[in-house]
Amino acid sequence: MNSLNRYAPHVLGLLRIVTALIFILHGTQKLFGFPAPPASGALPSAFTLMWFAGTLELVGGLLMLVGFQTRIVAFVLSGQMAFAYWMAHAPKSLYPALNGGDAAILYCFVFLYFVFAGSGAFAVDKQSRA
Repeated sequence: MNSLNRYAPHVLGLLRIVTALIFILHGTQKLFGFPAPPASGALPSAFTLMWFAGTLELVGGLLMLVGFQTRIVAFVLSGQMAFAYWMAHAPKSLYPALNGGDAAILYCFVFLYFVFAGSGAFAVDKQSRA
């Protein structure tokens, strides 16, 4: 057995926390204009597609941060990022480097990984630990 294997739950937990912190900022940007206003310059109206995206990013990010219902939340967020990529990025160009969809693709697959791996260490949700 590799001696690094014992750290896997801790690194998984760290990945979850860092991913969630960065993801939360996408939600606060859309909903509150923090740390910078959205690219459009205007905050979305309530119950629009962008408002729902920001709400999922903020609430889902907070749930991921503490590790509560990680697998379910990660499944929803993975789907949201797949939807975001195909709706907002892919129509601009086939190539992610040109359409700005790199982050959406990475988030999609990182969240998909959490669906199967669980929350790792430092989580409220003990039954989903790796």
